[in-house]
Amino acid sequence: MRALPSVDLGIMAEHLAAHEGVINKLQYYHSIASNQILKDILSLQTEIMLNHVEVMSSFINPRINQELNVPPLDIYQDVSFNFDSNDYQYHDNWITLETHNTAKCMANQNYVSSLMMKDARVKKAHEEMALQQAHIQELYGRLISMMDWSYVPQSSIDSQTKTYQFYNQVFQWQ
Repeated sequence: MRALPSVDLGIMAEHLAAHEGVINKLQYYHSIASNQILKDILSLQTEIMLNHVEVMSSFINPRINQELNVPPLDIYQDVSFNFDSNDYQYHDNWITLETHNTAKCMANQNYVSSLMMKDARVKKAHEEMALQQAHIQELYGRLISMMDWSYVPQSSIDSQTKTYQFYNQVFQWQ
C-alpha cells in the first residue's frame, strides 16, 4: 500500500471530474461532426484522455504499486490530413475552434498541476499528459489553418525592430 501526498490526490480527483465532462463532450462532438479529419482528432483526443483517466485511477488506487506510465503518443494511429476543403459543415468549424481551446486548456492545466505535485511519478505523468494535449492542440491548429477558420495578425518589421532596439538597450548592462 502506498499513500499519495494530499495535494496530488486532490488535483487528480479534480482532473478526473473534468475528464468526465470533456470526454463526454468530445464523444458528442464526434457524433455530430462531418469532417473526417476532425472526427479522427476527436477520437484520438478521447482515447488519450481515457488512458489518462486509467493512469490517474491507478495512481489513486493504493493497492497498485507497479510502475505506471502514460502511454506514448506513437502507440496511437496517426491523423491523416488528406482532405477536401469542401468536406465540412458549419458545426465542424466551431467544434474545431472549441476543441482546440479545450486541448490548450487541458495542456496548461496538466502542466501547472505537475508543478504543484509532490510525488515524482505523478508529476512526470502529468508533464507527459500536458505534452500530449499540446500535440492534440497542434493537430486542431493544423486543421484550422488548412480550412482558413482563423486569422492571425502579423506585426510589422518596423514594430519588431523598434521592440528589439528598445529591449536591447534595457538589457545592455547584462
